[in-house]
Amino acid sequence: MFIDFGTWPVWAGAVLIFFARVADVSLGTLRISFISRGEKNLAPLIGFVEMLIWLFAISQLVLNLTNVAYYVAYAGGFATGVFAGLRIEERLALGRRMIRTITEEDTGSMVSALRACGFGVTSVRGAGGSGDVNVIFSVVKRVDAEQYMDIVEAHHPEAFTSIEEVRAVHQGVFRASRNPLSTAGRAVFPLWRK
Repeated sequence: MFIDFGTWPVWAGAVLIFFARVADVSLGTLRISFISRGEKNLAPLIGFVEMLIWLFAISQLVLNLTNVAYYVAYAGGFATGVFAGLRIEERLALGRRMIRTITEEDTGSMVSALRACGFGVTSVRGAGGSGDVNVIFSVVKRVDAEQYMDIVEAHHPEAFTSIEEVRAVHQGVFRASRNPLSTAGRAVFPLWRK
């Protein structure tokens, strides 16, 4: 596991440390994201790989304490890994969102449009600060949240909308999966929650 960088050009060792840090910090960001969503099967595996990579990177830094380029590569890899991990997590669009829309206007056409696109919608009447309101509740896959919001904006651009993360759901109406990783993940990890 230890590589003697003494025979390598300084830049080559620094590049290796940089990319090792990018990889382990990106994996750490994904691991934390999976933990927060209750993905108990995938998080430990990611953590194992993350720690192997981190041990490699830190061991090379410790073996070459006099090389400032390695310090810069280690820190730069960390910063880049945070950015890369967040971007990867954003692209995977894992999880679900609770979208709550409140408006004084009639929501019949918006509810119909949402249901026509396969979204589960619960609509109730409520009392707001300035009178009666319509409240629409939906739990949607994160990958579908933007399309859902486009429909809301098209029908009621002035509506109050709040979006929050949902840790777990049981039953409900959800669109067919468009995220290939969710299907692949359940095939590899059969206990992975839907």
